Amino acid sequence: MIEQVRHLTARMGKNNSPTIESYRDDGGYETAMKALAMEPEEVIEVVKASGLRGRGGAGFPTGLKWTFLPKEREKTYLCVNADESEPGTFKDRLILDFDPHLLLEGILITCHALKSDHAFIYIRGEFCRPYRRLRDAVREAYDAGLFGDNVMGTGRTLHCTIHRGGGAYICGEETALLNSIEGKKGQPRIKPPFPTNHGLFGKSTVINNVETLANVPLILRDGAEEFRKYGTEKSPGTRLFGVSGHVNRPGVYEFPHGIRLIDLIEDACGGVRDGNALKAVIPGGSSVPILTADEARELILCFDACMAAGTMLGSAGVIVMDETTCMVKALDRLTHFYGHESCGQCTPCREGSGWIAEIVSKIASGSGTPADLDKLVDLGRQISGNTICVFSDAVSMPVTSFTTKFRSEFEDHVNGGVCVAKKTTAATA
Repeated sequence: MIEQVRHLTARMGKNNSPTIESYRDDGGYETAMKALAMEPEEVIEVVKASGLRGRGGAGFPTGLKWTFLPKEREKTYLCVNADESEPGTFKDRLILDFDPHLLLEGILITCHALKSDHAFIYIRGEFCRPYRRLRDAVREAYDAGLFGDNVMGTGRTLHCTIHRGGGAYICGEETALLNSIEGKKGQPRIKPPFPTNHGLFGKSTVINNVETLANVPLILRDGAEEFRKYGTEKSPGTRLFGVSGHVNRPGVYEFPHGIRLIDLIEDACGGVRDGNALKAVIPGGSSVPILTADEARELILCFDACMAAGTMLGSAGVIVMDETTCMVKALDRLTHFYGHESCGQCTPCREGSGWIAEIVSKIASGSGTPADLDKLVDLGRQISGNTICVFSDAVSMPVTSFTTKFRSEFEDHVNGGVCVAKKTTAATA
């Protein structure tokens, strides 16, 4: 069996792992003290040298993102995106739940690098236990002098505010997140200006994902070269893969970038359930293009290989589907979600996502027509790239990939044929 690499997950499973006592027993916050003795620019250079890329979906180089802040700026905020509302994605929750101080140390180091004195953690409102553990960890950090007006006795100031979301998927988009913190409607902003120039409360702001920031203490502790020993040249480091769906051992697994998808499924996750055949995989959360079984068997899990295969690594939420899956019903569930979660700001998305959901539901119920299939693909193409944020792309990519790669199943539904899921059930009865 392939062995996991325990970096981000090294402390998970230990007794009282969310507490500051447990974290400090394992050397926690020692790296932060080391980082505070460095110049902010030095910290940024180490993170840049590591090649760390954002773990929230886009995979943008983290250190480079930090350099986009204006040299002359009045104030800087760090916003932590802990919304994690993407279907099939559940890896940030693991950090919040079982090692919140790893995130807080990452925040402390990052705020020093950014010359920021205030961090906001935007956490998904439905996260109950993770929120409580994060809240308790922040209180412990204040009590220990790690946050507050005299951080670690250095005279520096750093405050940390937790902001709970109200359940809107769109607030995972970074500028909608900023609006939500400000008490405004959670809708994306037009860019430019970009958050690094005009972000939270009109000030320079950097937004990073939970897993991204959790890597920062490890990079500063072990060095950029050690971080680069894992993964690939352009996708260095390990990744938390959240595997769900039709596998025998679903869960969160930590492996270096570059692992084969089929090894993750068949070895780490114990293979497809009930001995069924693999049918399809979504490799990066519900908003990325789906892969057929043949495509999945050839895929290497890193940013560039996924792009070359016509999909995205995204949030590394791996959704596995076996041969009993009805692809029409699977798409019906996804488009219902996206139709419900559109913020309604942009006409193509507001009208298009709802229209797409209606058409897919119509096909799934057996009342669709052949013309509906072409209409679906056409609608997906029309809304993609024509809105303020990439929500429309998140709708169109699944629609286009499902309906083109599994066209025959959709045709069966509109032509009165038997659903493939029913065929499989009948064959095994």
